[in-house]
Amino acid sequence: MNILLTSTLVIVSIIAIIILTSRLKLKAFIALFLVSLFLAFTTLPPDTIVSTIKEGFGNTMASIGFLIILGAIIGITLDKTGGTLSIARYILSKTGESRSAIAIGITGFITGLPIFCDSGFIILSGLAKSFSSKSKLAMPFMATVLACSLYSVHCLIPPHPGALAAAGLLKVNIGYLILMGTLFAIPGAVAAYFWSKWMIRGKNYPPAKDIPVDSSMTPDKLPSAFLSFLPIVVPLLLITLKSLLNLFDKGGQSLISRILFFPGEPIFALSIGVVLAMFLLKEKTITSMNSVFSEAIEKAGPILIVTAAGGMFGMVIKATGIGEATGMLLAGTSIGLVIPFLIAAVMKTAQGSSTVAMITTASFVAPMVPMLDLDSEWGRLLVMLSMGAGSMIVSHANDSYFWVVSNFSDIEPDTTLRVYSSSTMIMGLVVFTCVWITSLIIL
Repeated sequence: MNILLTSTLVIVSIIAIIILTSRLKLKAFIALFLVSLFLAFTTLPPDTIVSTIKEGFGNTMASIGFLIILGAIIGITLDKTGGTLSIARYILSKTGESRSAIAIGITGFITGLPIFCDSGFIILSGLAKSFSSKSKLAMPFMATVLACSLYSVHCLIPPHPGALAAAGLLKVNIGYLILMGTLFAIPGAVAAYFWSKWMIRGKNYPPAKDIPVDSSMTPDKLPSAFLSFLPIVVPLLLITLKSLLNLFDKGGQSLISRILFFPGEPIFALSIGVVLAMFLLKEKTITSMNSVFSEAIEKAGPILIVTAAGGMFGMVIKATGIGEATGMLLAGTSIGLVIPFLIAAVMKTAQGSSTVAMITTASFVAPMVPMLDLDSEWGRLLVMLSMGAGSMIVSHANDSYFWVVSNFSDIEPDTTLRVYSSSTMIMGLVVFTCVWITSLIIL
């Protein structure tokens, strides 16, 4: 098929997803499925359509399914047992009440590693209100600090679905991604902190009103901070350690490499995290465990389906050959990392989902990576991080997380747009700038 016609059909498909999900409010899975069928039938040979669609859906589910489910179990357990609040109170005790905004930012960053940003915000919003009320800091500022600290890791680090799926499509080492994604998320979260602080100057935004304390979540009834940190810290350390060891021991022949061979695999590392999370349960019975497992599976199910559908759409795009053709067109232009960043930013701003933006961008960009001179382990990692930065820009009214931030913080949508949405733009730009500077040094 003519490459110009194929390009047009791919662009039409992407626009269709944006319109179906943002304007017509069609469920993301249905939109991705219908658009994938349309693109497949109009661009691919008839005998390859079914196999391409099944391969895209199945491969994505196989690569990230266990990780999303296990991550959800850890997150739900931390929520149900009060582990997240225990971590927050521990951090506040170290920073002091006068630095409560910093405390809620650090809490969001750490607990956001395994917990999806919307769930994390819902869990911690009451604490953010309490901190705001006691410290007399403006609630829009406190809410934005919490929201952006959660959002920074959500867009960059596994086991979050967008990062996981994109890493699989780009063949990025998950251990390196966790390590580098965490490092790049820090300046993004810090930038959002200072930007939101500047945005509330002279606006007289009020602090939150006092809220009643849940009697089941008083400090004496919360699990210890040590036990609460374990399900988060141990899996991430195992995965990262194995990846770092692989830098120096490619063959994995040393004793410590052999010891960490299985525990350092993401599936096994998160499984260890799940076991550690079970120690937080007050009643360690099959019934209480099943309650957590059921809720986690219900939470993970829709995410799995949408992510796998995104992989299906990505496989169809890949099969059209448009990625290679675009890569050849852009070869030698020295704008490599800008491409994934801009595509992800446009997709995110237009249709609202960071996950869909990252998967679609990864599918489009993956075939052109060699032509952009980025086909190395570090090159692919930086492409992945560039997409993560783009998927932060801009969280606004078509993003469900925007409404979680606004509604659970009791702040007006226009204030949320002014303070929070602008902070996500600054955060994405800062992260991409850091990625780009890093590329000048290591590539």
